[in-house]
Amino acid sequence: MGVSSGIRVISSESELRELIGVPNDTVLMKISDRLNELTRQFIEQSPFVCLATSMPDGGLDVSPKGDPAGFVRILDETTLLLPDRPGNRIADSLTNLLHDPRAALLFFIPGVTEMFRVNGTAVITDDQELLAPSAVEGKVPKLGIVIRIQEAYTHCSKAALRSEMWNPRTFVERGELPSNGEILRTLSDPSFDAAEYDEERAGRYARREGFY
Repeated sequence: MGVSSGIRVISSESELRELIGVPNDTVLMKISDRLNELTRQFIEQSPFVCLATSMPDGGLDVSPKGDPAGFVRILDETTLLLPDRPGNRIADSLTNLLHDPRAALLFFIPGVTEMFRVNGTAVITDDQELLAPSAVEGKVPKLGIVIRIQEAYTHCSKAALRSEMWNPRTFVERGELPSNGEILRTLSDPSFDAAEYDEERAGRYARREGFY
């Protein structure tokens, strides 16, 4: 990674801690190696989670996952099951886990400013008996990710409050941003029909085609 020679770089934890300090005992108390009757509710009420994995070349990847609230199933106090739904077949998360089992999840609940974090290790399963309760619209996922919890804890509200993420007044109209078709045209071929691509894509989404 290139860094401008004019930028001062913090290169040790001692330098870092001198600037930001250390967490207090109350903060450290919330970090657990398992769920309990209170913290499990953040997973049961969440319809959206970001999954972080490590790439074979040393890079990192974060992938969004979403479904009806509670789609990440709690198998027991230290084990979660994340069903895999149809996507673009690049399968970054899945291929990464084949090389490195480390995984991290960040759970969001609409309207709630706290988030919930889980760090652990994961394996991929095609156990249909295990996956059957994760069926949506009559379709059982072909694969799932089983996560063994090593750390589980709530993340404070400051990021959500600063960003006003759930404030409708800050919502951005989709038309203010380039469409996927326009981006593809820029990346590939000036003659690519962006409008047709966007219209067909919107139709597939309206029909929920390929959702499950």
